[in-house]
Amino acid sequence: MDVMGIAKLSTSIAETGLRQDVGIAMLKRAQDIQASTATQLLASVQSNAPAQNLPAHLGNTINTTA
Repeated sequence: MDVMGIAKLSTSIAETGLRQDVGIAMLKRAQDIQASTATQLLASVQSNAPAQNLPAHLGNTINTTA
Protein backbone atom coordinates (compact mmCIF):
# COMPACT_ATOMS: atom_id res chain seq x y z
CA MET A 1 0.00 0.00 0.00
CA ASP A 2 1.27 3.41 -0.82
CA VAL A 3 1.16 6.44 1.48
CA MET A 4 -1.82 7.99 -0.31
CA GLY A 5 -3.83 4.79 0.07
CA ILE A 6 -3.16 4.71 3.80
CA ALA A 7 -4.10 8.40 4.13
CA LYS A 8 -7.37 7.87 2.23
CA LEU A 9 -8.23 4.87 4.36
CA SER A 10 -7.51 6.78 7.55
CA THR A 11 -9.64 9.73 6.42
CA SER A 12 -12.45 7.41 5.40
CA ILE A 13 -12.44 5.68 8.79
CA ALA A 14 -12.44 9.03 10.61
CA GLU A 15 -15.36 10.34 8.51
CA THR A 16 -17.35 7.15 9.11
CA GLY A 17 -16.83 7.49 12.87
CA LEU A 18 -17.91 11.13 12.76
CA ARG A 19 -21.05 10.25 10.76
CA GLN A 20 -21.95 7.58 13.29
CA ASP A 21 -21.43 10.01 16.19
CA VAL A 22 -23.65 12.60 14.53
CA GLY A 23 -26.30 9.99 13.77
CA ILE A 24 -26.33 8.78 17.37
CA ALA A 25 -26.57 12.34 18.68
CA MET A 26 -29.50 13.05 16.36
CA LEU A 27 -31.25 9.85 17.46
CA LYS A 28 -30.81 10.71 21.14
CA ARG A 29 -32.19 14.21 20.53
CA ALA A 30 -35.21 12.77 18.70
CA GLN A 31 -35.85 10.38 21.59
CA ASP A 32 -35.64 13.25 24.10
CA ILE A 33 -38.15 15.28 22.09
CA GLN A 34 -40.46 12.28 21.83
CA ALA A 35 -40.26 11.62 25.58
CA SER A 36 -41.01 15.26 26.32
CA THR A 37 -44.01 15.26 23.98
CA ALA A 38 -45.36 12.03 25.49
CA THR A 39 -45.00 13.45 29.01
CA GLN A 40 -46.88 16.60 28.04
CA LEU A 41 -49.61 14.55 26.37
CA LEU A 42 -50.06 12.33 29.42
CA ALA A 43 -50.16 15.35 31.73
CA SER A 44 -52.86 17.02 29.64
CA VAL A 45 -54.99 13.85 29.53
CA GLN A 46 -54.75 13.26 33.28
CA SER A 47 -55.67 16.83 34.20
CA ASN A 48 -58.91 16.80 32.14
CA ALA A 49 -60.30 13.39 33.14
CA PRO A 50 -62.97 14.02 35.86
CA ALA A 51 -64.84 16.99 34.43
CA GLN A 52 -68.42 15.69 34.73
CA ASN A 53 -70.74 15.89 37.75
CA LEU A 54 -72.08 12.34 37.72
CA PRO A 55 -73.53 10.44 40.68
CA ALA A 56 -71.05 8.27 42.61
CA HIS A 57 -72.92 5.00 41.89
CA LEU A 58 -72.49 5.25 38.11
CA GLY A 59 -69.73 3.17 36.56
CA ASN A 60 -69.34 0.75 39.47
CA THR A 61 -70.99 -2.29 37.88
CA ILE A 62 -71.00 -3.94 34.46
CA ASN A 63 -74.14 -5.43 32.91
CA THR A 64 -73.08 -8.79 31.49
CA THR A 65 -76.53 -9.98 30.33
CA ALA A 66 -76.97 -8.27 27.03
